[in-house]
Amino acid sequence: MAEPLKNMYNEAFFTEFSNKVKNVYPSFPTNQFINLIFDSSWDRKELKERIRHISTCLAQTLPPMYRESLAILKQLSPHCKGFEYLFFPDFVEAYGLNERTESLQALKQFTSSSSAEFAIRPFIDADKEATMTVLLQWASDENEHVRRLASEGCRPRLPWARPLKQFKKDPTLILPILETLKDDPSEYVRKSVANNINDIAKDHPIIVKELCRKWKGNSPYTDWIVKHGCRTLLRKADPEVLELFGFDCHPKIEIVNMHLSTSTLKRGEDIAFSFQITNETAHCFKLRIEYAVDFVKARGHSSRKLFKITENTYETGTYSFSRKHSFKDLSTRIHYPGEHHISIIVNGTEYAKRSFILTE
Repeated sequence: MAEPLKNMYNEAFFTEFSNKVKNVYPSFPTNQFINLIFDSSWDRKELKERIRHISTCLAQTLPPMYRESLAILKQLSPHCKGFEYLFFPDFVEAYGLNERTESLQALKQFTSSSSAEFAIRPFIDADKEATMTVLLQWASDENEHVRRLASEGCRPRLPWARPLKQFKKDPTLILPILETLKDDPSEYVRKSVANNINDIAKDHPIIVKELCRKWKGNSPYTDWIVKHGCRTLLRKADPEVLELFGFDCHPKIEIVNMHLSTSTLKRGEDIAFSFQITNETAHCFKLRIEYAVDFVKARGHSSRKLFKITENTYETGTYSFSRKHSFKDLSTRIHYPGEHHISIIVNGTEYAKRSFILTE
């Protein structure tokens, strides 16, 4: 299993970080800071809890005035780059809500070193109109990290973050930002725009479908955003979205000869499967081919996850496919024993299904 991300925070990391702090704030109490970090609850904390704990320890060892502490962190930021420095924007989130102007400018700077998409959200909750006005300005910034923050920070359903309930209810304030970024030259930014659209589609599919009809065909960049942003609607086989991208809602095809490599496997092993698609008509069909795994969860119920195989146009004939799926535990998924299922999904419809048993 991959090393948990939370373990990147060790004594060597904090010693190196403390030395960086002392370069700009010589009176920084290194020993006190490290002792505060490794308190009696440290080992029980998960990643986000550790990030907040680091912020709290900094608040106890940097100058007591927020603006003074923020100035030190801003000096350090160019020398503290990477995911592990998410506690910089988290410090702003924890202590800077009452200093909106200074805090937002700090998040604009910090997002280039780590990412401020989590930290910006409490500012949206506190004053969505004012904060979204700033994010709209950032959507035209020359720095791609700042432009990405403009989109990523206001995603209604950002992973690892509390949802923005007001935008789940009404995403209107998000749309001008997405409009500004729809042709962004940075793939990093375009992925965020597509993910934001996909978030909105889960609560407001009509808004997304109208947006995508308007954008589709504008440019290759925008076409990619539209397609990726509609992935949930495609998986749900929304008829209007299938039609928008040229997929037939009910293609006249069959799935034949579906086989699994085994009926029983142990956790950590792989399972292979194969199947054929036949088109016996004289028509071509554009097909989005996926497979679904119904995973057994800790409490015994199942949860389905889809994995894309391919998209293509298929003329008359028979086409063979084979894939392998690993049941090694991941940091994002633990596998549990029980009866699992693999299904073949074409244009959102299940065509074939096989079962197997996963054991310890």
